[in-house]
Amino acid sequence: MSISYHANVSLGHTVPDRSQTVSDWGGAERPLVIFVDDDAKLREALDELMQSVGLDTISFGSTQEFLEAELSDRPGCIVADVRMPGVSGLDLQHRLLESGDEKPIIFLTAHGDIPMSVQAMKAGAVDFLTKPVRDQTLLDAIAAGIDRDAKQRAQARIVTDHLSKFALLTPRERQVMQEVAIGRLNKQIAFCLGISEITVKLHRCNVMRKMKLTSVGELVHVWEALPEGVRNSVEAQPCSAKIADAGRLAISHRPAMAF
Repeated sequence: MSISYHANVSLGHTVPDRSQTVSDWGGAERPLVIFVDDDAKLREALDELMQSVGLDTISFGSTQEFLEAELSDRPGCIVADVRMPGVSGLDLQHRLLESGDEKPIIFLTAHGDIPMSVQAMKAGAVDFLTKPVRDQTLLDAIAAGIDRDAKQRAQARIVTDHLSKFALLTPRERQVMQEVAIGRLNKQIAFCLGISEITVKLHRCNVMRKMKLTSVGELVHVWEALPEGVRNSVEAQPCSAKIADAGRLAISHRPAMAF
């Protein structure tokens, strides 16, 4: 599904009508653009512009008002003023990130502030635009924000699928998956875990079957895509030290060569 944008409302400088396509956002709902700005006239103009291109909007006069609102989780992005009374736009960005909400944010400012824009962009802002902003410039930024949100949601669905399959693995199978992802051979895994190489192979087969994987490359990719907390929950084995010790022991017991 795609949206065709036809800008015809000016927020600063008049620009010719122009079409723009946003890629599928990964759901049946239309994107929701959230405006957070203490300028009522600007909010009204932004609402009118979004309606003209077929996007749903909701506006808030302050960051606190937005934070206290109970909104459903819809695809889209946020357009917020950087400087507002009370909680600023940058504070809003920080609070959302702290809560795990990665909804894309586009910042508007009446004053060009390079350090502030750098701070916002480093924290993941889609864009940092100076008022008055051209219709098409804002629409381009919103399109990028919606597209980023679609990709984030698609990735989240993939990770959720990985987690549901990972939950089916036994503790030992998770250990084997971890060791395979690290790059250890079957005999090394067997040595580390104190089991036979045949048992390792059986666990590997179970991991591949339950996780619906077809190659070690896929296994590594899925393992790395799992949240860090999930990966860290797998009981770690001191394999590196054990393998190194075994290697040194083998060398020390190797018979001397006669010359």
